[in-house]
Amino acid sequence: MLDAFNRHPSSVGESYGQHLAQASGFGMTMITAGVACLVHAVFPFLFEKTASLCVQRLHAQMAARGRQEAPAHKALRA
Repeated sequence: MLDAFNRHPSSVGESYGQHLAQASGFGMTMITAGVACLVHAVFPFLFEKTASLCVQRLHAQMAARGRQEAPAHKALRA
């Protein structure tokens, strides 16, 4: 049972706690960007670049983690 909680974090070189913190941070950033998008929808002069900047920053952070992808994931990208 514990293997289910540790398999993915281990595959990205993290402990369960490290992965919890990292993924929670990514999630909070996405929620913040989503709220900014909703506010922007009503008030187009507010948060004009907030969501796109958040997505760019998250992509850079995730790419820098050096995740070792499983062969099945690599095949999907080809």
